[in-house]
Amino acid sequence: MKDKKEKEIVFYEISEFKYHLEDDLRLSSNTISAYVTDLYQYQDFLNQYEKINDVSEITREDIVKYIASLKRKELSKKTIARKITCIKDFHKYLFKEGYVKENVSIHIENPKTDKSLPTVLTIEEINKMISSIDGNEPLDIRNRAMMETLYATGMRISELLDIELRDLHLNEKYIMVIGKGNKERQVPLGEMAVIALRKYIERARLKIASKPSNLLFFNYKGEKMSRQGFFKYIKKLALECGIEKEISHHTIRHSFATHLLEGGTDLRVVQELLGHEDISTTQIYTHIDKAKLRDIYDHSHPLSNKKD
Repeated sequence: MKDKKEKEIVFYEISEFKYHLEDDLRLSSNTISAYVTDLYQYQDFLNQYEKINDVSEITREDIVKYIASLKRKELSKKTIARKITCIKDFHKYLFKEGYVKENVSIHIENPKTDKSLPTVLTIEEINKMISSIDGNEPLDIRNRAMMETLYATGMRISELLDIELRDLHLNEKYIMVIGKGNKERQVPLGEMAVIALRKYIERARLKIASKPSNLLFFNYKGEKMSRQGFFKYIKKLALECGIEKEISHHTIRHSFATHLLEGGTDLRVVQELLGHEDISTTQIYTHIDKAKLRDIYDHSHPLSNKKD
């Protein structure tokens, strides 16, 4: 009996596009999974309501109808924008690879999304979280090293979990990070992170690892740690430290970038450290800085309406 998902495939090009994302673009498994799910939903709509069974039959009007159906479901602007981006990337691929004669999505525009400012921890809150990990058990030493490294580099959790021993250059105080699109970048390490990493490697790593491996960090079973598993630990640690802010997978990363900018670091340098391809992605942190300045002004200036 065929798998249910296999029965639903109408556009075989989705599978080809998936290989393109994996092999050519080397996107993360989470991103690829989201793309494929969005495309199956797009495919189902076109098949069921527009009776389209071949990608060459899709027109701009069909895409517009699908977008309208998304809006009727009252999905968030952010979700709709993501789905449109996925569809446009798919049609661009179809045209580039010769599956269709034109890119019918080329004039489809993304809806403007409301840019919400990410949650940022204060320097005091970050220090409180890290300093609270002071045990000498192997897992305590590991946790301290992971948190020190995460805040010292601003890397993504997924990047942290992929680090191998060969990526560390502790004498030179830097680490090689493999980011999105398999792009490599060199990120400096602070003294506290270097000390924590040395301690972990010398006293804890081999006690946690279940078998020989090049990976730097492991879960309590001695296997590769999941992104979700370490994120749960960060949330738990924040709560234990009395921090009630809404924590996300990128909260430490956001805090790293914001603290650098507040300290006077150039935006281009922060872009390089974070591994952002486009500086517009990094500019969200300038909004955070401005929001902080606005708050200081409102509570300090004698003519501010918000001043008591």
